[in-house]
Amino acid sequence: MMKTKITLLLIALVVGFNTSYSQQDEECMNNLSIFDSYAKNKKYDEAYEPWMKVRTKCPQFNRAIYVRGEKILEHKIDKSSGAEKVDFIRDLLKVYEEYNQYYASKFPLGKMQYEKGKLSYKYKKELGLSDEQLYNVFDKGYTDDLNNFNDPKGLYIYFKMMVKLYDSGKKTPQELFDKYDDVNDKIEEEVGKLSEKVNKLIQKEESGATLTKKEASRKSSYESYLNAYDQISGSVDTEIGNRATCEVLIPLYQKDFDEKKNDTKWLQRAMNKMYAKECTDDPMFIKVVQQKNTIEPNADTAYYLGVLKEKEGKTAEAEKYYKQSMDLQTDSLKKWKLVYRLAEKNRKKGSYGKARQLYNECLKLNPSNGNPHLRIAGMYASSANNCGDSTFNKRAVYWLAAAEARKAGRVDGRLKKAAAQSAASYEAKAPDKSMIFSASNSGSTIKIGCWIGRSVTVP
Repeated sequence: MMKTKITLLLIALVVGFNTSYSQQDEECMNNLSIFDSYAKNKKYDEAYEPWMKVRTKCPQFNRAIYVRGEKILEHKIDKSSGAEKVDFIRDLLKVYEEYNQYYASKFPLGKMQYEKGKLSYKYKKELGLSDEQLYNVFDKGYTDDLNNFNDPKGLYIYFKMMVKLYDSGKKTPQELFDKYDDVNDKIEEEVGKLSEKVNKLIQKEESGATLTKKEASRKSSYESYLNAYDQISGSVDTEIGNRATCEVLIPLYQKDFDEKKNDTKWLQRAMNKMYAKECTDDPMFIKVVQQKNTIEPNADTAYYLGVLKEKEGKTAEAEKYYKQSMDLQTDSLKKWKLVYRLAEKNRKKGSYGKARQLYNECLKLNPSNGNPHLRIAGMYASSANNCGDSTFNKRAVYWLAAAEARKAGRVDGRLKKAAAQSAASYEAKAPDKSMIFSASNSGSTIKIGCWIGRSVTVP
């Protein structure tokens, strides 16, 4: 009877971990079932001995050796101290290497390196590692297997180590800025992949269909990773901080311009960085943009030429360049960033109608990002006093704002809390029950004028 149970458990493990039978062994089968059962119930101390027997004798027997083994050793590390703790840390690093050795398709080099890097960073003091040694762990994953080097925390620590090396004089400003661009490019790439996946699911929801349990779980996972990338993107910007001011960037670009003036990647990154750091008033920005536009015009150069024309007060010419920029951009997510940037520009100068048009275009390009809904809601709220013809109707505008804010939370899991708070804030400013009772207009439709041009039904 016991043997039957063990066999059934092994079958379950086969399905769950894609087992190879090339080294099938009865002793390993028995120990596998024992340690797996203990580990599932978080009895890691009891799991340790049978786990080590399987790992030593049959390292390719089952992927559970490495999946469960990580949890077992993490427990051992937490519960130990001194030399014993260091031994367990080093053994977990070894387990990562063995996992990659025997199951590279499930645990590729890039993933192995960022997992080793995160563990080494956490126990840097215990392992006696330098910043340079830590950087090199991550850099190997980035350099040799970029496709699988995609962990948000790993990317952040990787850049943090670069900053530390720069501050200690071991990396040049150009190396720092190049790595900043490398990491941001990787973040943008991963966010793009995740956004495409979420957008497909949102489009299904918006069509009235219900997501399957598996699809809902995937959507939640994608949104969690998107949120993580949002956070580390901000953290990476914080890390570079005043190390990339205009006072630092401009002399560097001036020094390297003659050598790099035909390097389109260098020109692209230089103009992007100067724009991001608001160095657009410097002649060097103009010089780089014009050079890039001469040898490789694209959506970005068109946008920056629009910025320059706007600074000159040539609004009509600027608009032509902005339109050209949108026309040239074919990647939907890159176009989303561009259109969102233009929408923000119009919102800040009070051109709300134009801004809403652009925000709505953003929602078509990237429906999983709910920020445009929040921006539109905010514009409605700030226009309440100007767009209503009575006290009641002015306050009714807040119903529109609340409805728009709720849309943000519905399409973008990252914004659920912020959207709910905004909606509640707007609803608190809308007509209350006593006002509706006094006006005797429950169920009626109110037309909101001026740029808003929308109708709202009184609840």
